[in-house]
Amino acid sequence: MQATIRLTAQVQPGGKIEIVDAQLPVGIAVEVIVVLPYAPARPSRSLIAVLADAPGHLAFQTAEDVDSYLHGERDAWER
Repeated sequence: MQATIRLTAQVQPGGKIEIVDAQLPVGIAVEVIVVLPYAPARPSRSLIAVLADAPGHLAFQTAEDVDSYLHGERDAWER
């Protein structure tokens, strides 16, 4: 039979977590799952930066650049 003990703990410096519970039998192997209460924030990037990294670097500066690109693509399809 599988037993579950749910505890909360504070993360100590260096990412250390200590679990202490009298219900834990000495010497047995246990599985520990760590669940963060939130997703760590990722640095945000501008849309222009994301597009600049996209294949083909489709970051257009003006509407005219977009039109020019689309016309070139359409011309390539017709060949």
